Amino acid sequence: MKSLIDILDLTTAEIDELIQTACDIIEHPQKYSESCKGKKLATLFFEPSTRTRLSFEAAMYELGGNVIGFSEANSSSAAKGESVADTAQVISCYADIIAMRHPKEGAAYVAAQNASIPVINAGDGGHCHPTQTLTDLLTIYREKGRFENLTVGLCGDLKFGRTVHSLINALSRYSGIKIVLISPEELKLPSYVKKDILQKNHIPYEQTTDLQAALPQLDILYMTRVQRERFFNEEDYLRLKDSYILEPKKLQKAKSDLCIMHPLPRVNEISVAVDKDPRACYFKQVLYGKFIRMALILKLLEEAGK
Repeated sequence: MKSLIDILDLTTAEIDELIQTACDIIEHPQKYSESCKGKKLATLFFEPSTRTRLSFEAAMYELGGNVIGFSEANSSSAAKGESVADTAQVISCYADIIAMRHPKEGAAYVAAQNASIPVINAGDGGHCHPTQTLTDLLTIYREKGRFENLTVGLCGDLKFGRTVHSLINALSRYSGIKIVLISPEELKLPSYVKKDILQKNHIPYEQTTDLQAALPQLDILYMTRVQRERFFNEEDYLRLKDSYILEPKKLQKAKSDLCIMHPLPRVNEISVAVDKDPRACYFKQVLYGKFIRMALILKLLEEAGK
């Protein structure tokens, strides 16, 4: 594994290895504090990000490494028209590993094909966000202790949500998974995802527009925001943005050990009153994101050094 572009680049054995490394980092942080001493991570963010970019930076610093890069396309040579391929080759001269976010699907793949160092896809348009999926998997593992035999509800924007598509892909390889798709008609999971992943892997699933009715059966509830930046039409966005708001009263019939997740940022789809509920795991999820990225950086640098 030279780079990570899609969650399917990883075998389940490799995912398990990353999760075990992340768990060891959580238990013994000092053991890893100089693992990347003398190494540099380049964060190439052509699109705004708070959690993902700072999570990568915190991960590298806590491994004893350094960080260079930019946080918007306008502050890079992309503003002058430089191609992603050329940028990747240039950055390979300065850094040991790249974390890249780009608004265009496939940009990370192009970077990986042209870089001489590992590339981590930190989100490419509506396509993939594999480190968010690894974050989600570590959260599920830490909170539930397993990936098998879980009923997972995915709620909100299932059409444009790259985190949802990637998580479905990852969970489809485990046994006993059931998926509940909760969304307005206009934001339903694309038919190709249902056909290529759920149906192909014989994953039982159901579709509903009713969040409250779906809640009692769920082990995991994965909320997503309706993303303004993925809409062509402002009217459609405004009409759908408040379709599902999770409030304490809706959780009354949910399981006592339900795990509520959200890739963040949230807008108003989870009431702040839910934050105090012990089932709310979305801020823990942020912290787990740092640990799994530490594990991934270690793995890719180790592979690149062989």
